[in-house]
Amino acid sequence: QVFLVESGGGSVQPGGSLRLSCTASGRAFSPYAAMGWFRQAPGKEREFVAAISWRGNNVAYSDPVKGRFTVSRDNATNTLYLQMNSLQLEDTAVYYCNTAASVATMAYRPNYEYRSWGQGTQVTVSS
Repeated sequence: QVFLVESGGGSVQPGGSLRLSCTASGRAFSPYAAMGWFRQAPGKEREFVAAISWRGNNVAYSDPVKGRFTVSRDNATNTLYLQMNSLQLEDTAVYYCNTAASVATMAYRPNYEYRSWGQGTQVTVSS
């Protein structure tokens, strides 16, 4: 099993910034896996946000967050980050992280079945 713990969420005004963190562990976790972020807004399905390969040389972002969010990782601590700038009301959601074999899997296979999900971290953008 893969254990995922997200943190760093909070409430901010439009235009503000937050930095999310996710720590992965467990027997099934591969340090060489791609890692990524997803989010689920109230009444909507979970959607892909950003992903990064093990070496960091392959990244992908969903169109709504391109240019505003930056994904990064620290392989020494199995920690994934999401720097979120210029936050908008539409970014309000619970944010989750996960892992997969590739960035492409996370970005382009919305029906991919992940082993497990963490509890997520709430991001609320409001004026």
